[in-house]
Amino acid sequence: MDLTNTLMETLGIESKSLDKNLVVMTMPVDHRTKQPMGFLHGGASVALAESAASIGAYLNVNPEQVSVYGIEINANHLKSKREGIVTAKATPVHLGKSTMVWEVKIEDEKENLICLSRCTIGVVPIK
Repeated sequence: MDLTNTLMETLGIESKSLDKNLVVMTMPVDHRTKQPMGFLHGGASVALAESAASIGAYLNVNPEQVSVYGIEINANHLKSKREGIVTAKATPVHLGKSTMVWEVKIEDEKENLICLSRCTIGVVPIK
């Protein structure tokens, strides 16, 4: 999947594994993804989570027939991080015809849970 010229490229997000039942993506904790106090920005974590969930949803549909869009996301920021890499692992909770729900766990290099997110994806027929 081509991530060039996207928010994902700007934030340094990389795809590690793209499967319809598990999407794994990484993001650096650096000048692009930190808030002014030097910690991982919650918005960057949310961008990572929604990216992983949206790509997972895309892999579960026929893109010639439907489009997928994030319609709701929540995130519990459980632990802070100042440097390194975080890894998002997105798994489907519900794969419906008009909506999908994905759970995204963002962990650090030691598998500490940094953020737990749930993203609802709309599945919209192309007219």
